[in-house]
Amino acid sequence: MSETKTDFRIASYNIRKAMGTDRRRDPDRVMSVISGLKADIVILQEADLRLGARKAALPRQLIEAHTGLVPVQLARSAVSLGWHGTAVLARPGIEVRNVVHLDLPGLEPRGAVIVDLQLEAGLLRVVGTHLGLLRRSRRQQVSHIRAALTALPRCATLLAGDLNEFSTSVGLGRLVPTFTIHTPGRTFHARHPFAALDRFATNDMVRLNSMGVVQDAVTALASDHLPIWAQGVLAPGAEG
Repeated sequence: MSETKTDFRIASYNIRKAMGTDRRRDPDRVMSVISGLKADIVILQEADLRLGARKAALPRQLIEAHTGLVPVQLARSAVSLGWHGTAVLARPGIEVRNVVHLDLPGLEPRGAVIVDLQLEAGLLRVVGTHLGLLRRSRRQQVSHIRAALTALPRCATLLAGDLNEFSTSVGLGRLVPTFTIHTPGRTFHARHPFAALDRFATNDMVRLNSMGVVQDAVTALASDHLPIWAQGVLAPGAEG
């Protein structure tokens, strides 16, 4: 009789549409990095090309074979992988209980997805996003995400993504009343990281025990961002 898995591993990665720092578009290289993360859940940013029908940057039919993960159905287009470029991959067996699509305010078109995932340990609400380049827009976007979460039943919640912000107190301060912001390390630029743009944020029903940035010869080439990962557990009573 197998034991119930009580922890989870999550990662976030801006894959830059599979365009590497060597100017080569190489989906296989990106999928190799994703596989190496050994995560139960991976949040991707820039998972779709930017123009036209926003074709997926990774071949949908090969993702499970190459990464061991299954794309959550987010796209409203047959050719896309995500919503505003944000995609969620999950380990087979993780049940998707609910999906909410958000169009975010701001100067540029941006979005977020809220995905409720039934893990063995309980229900985990994952928010994936890629915030805007302007601080004024980021503040509006964070407020919009918080309002959307407030309208949903409370549960263990983890936000992940490229937050495009150097500061945790100024640009992301509107998260602080209900979330703890976690900065695994510097993620941009992948060849010479100087900025911690990729982060996690958790409410009080999620605890992250360890986290980090994957920096090696492959991740330095695969995208202009490095991937981040975290090992977490749900708080007692978060079974859902």
